[in-house]
Amino acid sequence: MYEFLRGLRVVEGASFIAAPSCGLHLLQLGAEVIRFDPIGGGPDHGRWPVSPQGASFYWEGLNKGKKSIAIDLARPEGRDLATSLVTAPGEAAGLFVTNYPADGFLSHARLAAARPDMITVRVLGWADGTTAVDYTVNCAVGIPSMTGPPSSGGAPVNHVLPAWDLLAGAYAAYTMLAAERYRRDSGKGQEIRVPLGDLAMATLGHLGQVAEVAVSGIDRPRSGNDLFGAFGRDFVTKEGRRVMLVAITQRQWTGLVAALDLGGSVAALEGELAVSFAADEGARFAHRDRLFPLVEAAMARRTFSELEALFDRCKVCWGPYRTVKEALDNDPRFSTSNPIFTPVEHPSGFRYLTPGAAATFSGSQRAAAPRAPRLGEHTEEILAAILGLPAHEIGRLHDRGIVAGPANKG
Repeated sequence: MYEFLRGLRVVEGASFIAAPSCGLHLLQLGAEVIRFDPIGGGPDHGRWPVSPQGASFYWEGLNKGKKSIAIDLARPEGRDLATSLVTAPGEAAGLFVTNYPADGFLSHARLAAARPDMITVRVLGWADGTTAVDYTVNCAVGIPSMTGPPSSGGAPVNHVLPAWDLLAGAYAAYTMLAAERYRRDSGKGQEIRVPLGDLAMATLGHLGQVAEVAVSGIDRPRSGNDLFGAFGRDFVTKEGRRVMLVAITQRQWTGLVAALDLGGSVAALEGELAVSFAADEGARFAHRDRLFPLVEAAMARRTFSELEALFDRCKVCWGPYRTVKEALDNDPRFSTSNPIFTPVEHPSGFRYLTPGAAATFSGSQRAAAPRAPRLGEHTEEILAAILGLPAHEIGRLHDRGIVAGPANKG
């Protein structure tokens, strides 16, 4: 947690990963982020993983530090209240991140009618408004068809990391800051749309994969755990432990060869093939079927501890394969020795390592990660401080079920 964006007020009306992670990034850099949800919680309020009692660790993780107000968004008065919150005055307010439909009651046109300098960042599935989530975008752009071992045939292989959601959240955060800077100079607000589909397609283009297929006319074949275009794969140690080795740069390659004492074997192979593996990372990939057996044999002769010492001395790029539990139990980087982590007790009733901002700013003091809010925990505070409602009006909204506080105030 840092204070660089102190004074900015962002309102979040969103669920799932992309838009809430946008709000989280901004909060961790100092912005005040107010999240509104339907009374009882939105579609992500109980999403897995959950505690034994059913509290969502997912919701806690994405919403830590945010202020929470619960509103009945099915009723006109509740929708008006949400709109008033989004468009509330303030030089550093009028910032809204959402994945609500573009033509609904929170359309940018309606918000701008109440506040002309409104900035709305809207995360979409596809740019034309077609519904999509990370996994349906991912399959549509071809990633699962190039993932997995060649032996999988034509069956797609999904992965568990929602990459486009996560990238969209970060991208949405800095587009909001860009629009806020533009507003400071021009006084003009605007809507920014961040479709997962466009982000995915643009990323394939940035990485050369669109050009690769457009020029060749064929899809990239699957290569399993092999790193495409360079040297990399999982290998097994003498006692059966599995590690990932990567050699993209010349320095990484020469370090690996030195660590495994493969100089003579590699030089002989280079002479036979008339290539330089040190100078050409593509040659390492093209001839991986000749290189892999050399590395496999060298790895199988050594224990994990022996290899760890060799790799560290020779600056090899490598990593052990672990489960999350093994990482939590054994890696000091997954502990309070890493300043991004703080043990925090959350509304679920559990205390666990909680990360703050991933970036470290050398000239600024990092604050501890905050806890997640209880749903509706800040309802009265927000109605009074942001919307200026008197106590009797707040009471009336509660009585009529337009708003709600936390279910458990204990």
